[in-house]
Amino acid sequence: MNPSQAVPSRSSLLPIGLSTTSPAARKAATPAPHARHAAGLLPGLALTAGIAGLSFALRQLPGVATFSPMILAIVIGMGFHNLIGTPGRARPGITFSLRRILRFAIILLGLQLTAQQIAEVGFTGVAIIVATLLATFAVTKWLGRLLGVDRKLAELIAAGTSICGASAVIATNAVTQAHDEDVAYAVACVTIFGSLSMFLYPALPGLLHLAPRAYGLWAGASIHEIAQVVAAAFQAGRDAGDYGTIAKLTRVTMLGPVVLGLGLLAARRQPGGNTPDGNLHVDDTGKRKAAPIPYFVFGFIGLVLVNSVVTVPAAPKAWIVLATSFLLSMSLAAMGLETDIRKLRAKGLRPLLLGAASWLFIAAFSLMLVKLAA
Repeated sequence: MNPSQAVPSRSSLLPIGLSTTSPAARKAATPAPHARHAAGLLPGLALTAGIAGLSFALRQLPGVATFSPMILAIVIGMGFHNLIGTPGRARPGITFSLRRILRFAIILLGLQLTAQQIAEVGFTGVAIIVATLLATFAVTKWLGRLLGVDRKLAELIAAGTSICGASAVIATNAVTQAHDEDVAYAVACVTIFGSLSMFLYPALPGLLHLAPRAYGLWAGASIHEIAQVVAAAFQAGRDAGDYGTIAKLTRVTMLGPVVLGLGLLAARRQPGGNTPDGNLHVDDTGKRKAAPIPYFVFGFIGLVLVNSVVTVPAAPKAWIVLATSFLLSMSLAAMGLETDIRKLRAKGLRPLLLGAASWLFIAAFSLMLVKLAA
């Protein structure tokens, strides 16, 4: 080969005065830290996004559409982790999905809610929803202590039952900071008992002498997931379905204040150093850490207010709703990818009994209030 046509060496491509062994050359050839960080996230993000996409695809199968993609995502993630194993190189992206993507998705959830929806429920309806939520949360926590269920797990079951199912569980865990197995157990509880409500409630309006709106309010105030409320309420007609959906969305707006309140309570416990169960808030090295304040909740509340005064066109809003659900599914997939079924089994049946008791309480208590209001 003619020397004049030889391929230039790497050193010849460097600026004059630099050699491949000089510190400046090594620095020029080294990717920037932020680029390395972003590249490290890609395997985990691809895995959680793939599982989320699969969960959406599975909902096209007959009978599967009644389950939210979030529920399917955590089940698929758990199956992948326990049968195949989560690759080590995917962990940074999985952690990113659990933290950053989750918070962003909850903020976006605010664009699905408005102050006008709350007004449609009326003062009595809102009062029933708030009273049911607070009573269920308090009673579940109390029953958790009686049954000897871990405080953090009881708090997650209380949030999932009283507010909005899996979304409330993962949002509350931003403050509670329970183990992934606790989160998975709480999600399992709200899925099981919310699904039972979805099948049992439609048979009860006639037996309980509930008018369509009264039935819709009962379903919206007591069933765990939005999809479960829609499936159960519309069985009694469009009036019941529409009212039940609005009641449920009103209940979802309580997510922000409840999580924020839990964060403030955790912060107040912190100066003394101990939580009510006598445990310190410490990190993995044993050092004391500050109690988390869920600042992302302010974003959620802010978008609720924005959505109340600014009309978002239907087409972009539909895409936002889809994106929010997809991002939440990525977060639940990440949760499943870090959940060990052996540790889940070690929790025993007491948390499941707590979930059952909480489910029965919210159904009975809200029904009593609806009947009294009628």
